[in-house]
Amino acid sequence: MGIFGRFRQPRGTAAAHVRGMRDSDLAHLASWTGARTGVEGFVEPPTFVNEITVVLVAKDGEWTRRRVRTPKIARKVGEKLGIPLYDVQKTGYPQRMRDYNERQRILEKRARQERDQD
Repeated sequence: MGIFGRFRQPRGTAAAHVRGMRDSDLAHLASWTGARTGVEGFVEPPTFVNEITVVLVAKDGEWTRRRVRTPKIARKVGEKLGIPLYDVQKTGYPQRMRDYNERQRILEKRARQERDQD
């Protein structure tokens, strides 16, 4: 081990570090990606209310979102996680994401109805 070896993070950890992004957010995205298949990333532009964000969408449509400061940082996240990254303004959101959201609304509605009946 070199003189500074004990201060380095082990190689091969996807969530090691991306400059300009909180380590906790990157760790969440890395663990989320590792637990799902067919994950793709979509960079969302800033709005009046929100900063630039990255949305990860799995094969089944399940998704998660985290803030990033710049599109360059978003690209680094995609590289670090080994997933393709798209600009949502050019590609739009995938249909599987909209289908997943609709399924979740239906399940929540059924759960509310069952609670109201009890």
